[in-house]
Amino acid sequence: MPQITVDYSASLGDAFDRQGFAVALHAMVVETAAAKPEACKCRFRVVHDIVVGADTAGHELVHVTLALLPGRSAEVKTALTSRTLELVRAHVKPIEGAALHASAEVRDLEPSYEKFVD
Repeated sequence: MPQITVDYSASLGDAFDRQGFAVALHAMVVETAAAKPEACKCRFRVVHDIVVGADTAGHELVHVTLALLPGRSAEVKTALTSRTLELVRAHVKPIEGAALHASAEVRDLEPSYEKFVD
């Protein structure tokens, strides 16, 4: 915990500082949600096809899902989403002629969540 998944447009490959984003995001989650640094795990998934409305071009996407153990207040979750979007803005360079659609959500991990470290 936290389990962080970042979906992003393939065309953002060189424009998105993913490693810098993950390090900054982990530090922010530790500060905001009282997580342990070593517990933060971030994975990135490339999205090849983006369609916005009827448009199949001219749009870029970054969506961040933060899954945490239950117990965080609505205020903490709101702060996490807002600060996550600030970090997206800081770590994604604009691409001329393309609109960036960035979003973030925080959800509780299900009671069935289990992990091990080997």
